[in-house]
Amino acid sequence: MSSTPAGPEFPGKRLPQLVLLLVAIVVVAVVWLEGGRPEGDLLDQMARRSLPLEQALGNGKPTVIEFYADWCESCRTMAPGMEQMVEDHPQVDLVLLNVDNPSWQPQVQRWNVNGIPHLQLFDANGESRGQSIGLRQPQELSAIAVALETGEPLPTLAGIGAISSLDPTSEPSRRDISSNVGPRSHG
Repeated sequence: MSSTPAGPEFPGKRLPQLVLLLVAIVVVAVVWLEGGRPEGDLLDQMARRSLPLEQALGNGKPTVIEFYADWCESCRTMAPGMEQMVEDHPQVDLVLLNVDNPSWQPQVQRWNVNGIPHLQLFDANGESRGQSIGLRQPQELSAIAVALETGEPLPTLAGIGAISSLDPTSEPSRRDISSNVGPRSHG
């Protein structure tokens, strides 16, 4: 009678599988403890922390409203710079509005958001100072925040400027085509 050493071989054959299972459990636990969100989901985290729009515009602090979308790579790229701006300039409020959320469509139309990232800039009195369209570098965002804090002119950068108050009755022959264009139209 020969006996097979099945008992002593079993732990040796299963050890790599048990180690992999343990590693998988640790990874799942770490992700769960961090809120289940990948590091790249900074936009969502910032949006959840941002003040309600009307509160930000009425609290006596300058405000930056960012129109963004989860799928927008420029918005994701700019998110760490926006986070740094908030940290460096706590007296400037940041409000994030997702253009894919139907509840923000009145604001998208009000400020003629045709591309993202789109920043609407307000002074401490809630008065519009201008807008910025497109990706901004951290130093540009800081310069915008400083201008809003101090009341100085906005920095001279491509895609940034004051908003004109056009009187639609002054040019009756012009056709408004902005209603046919939306922030997702550049797809």
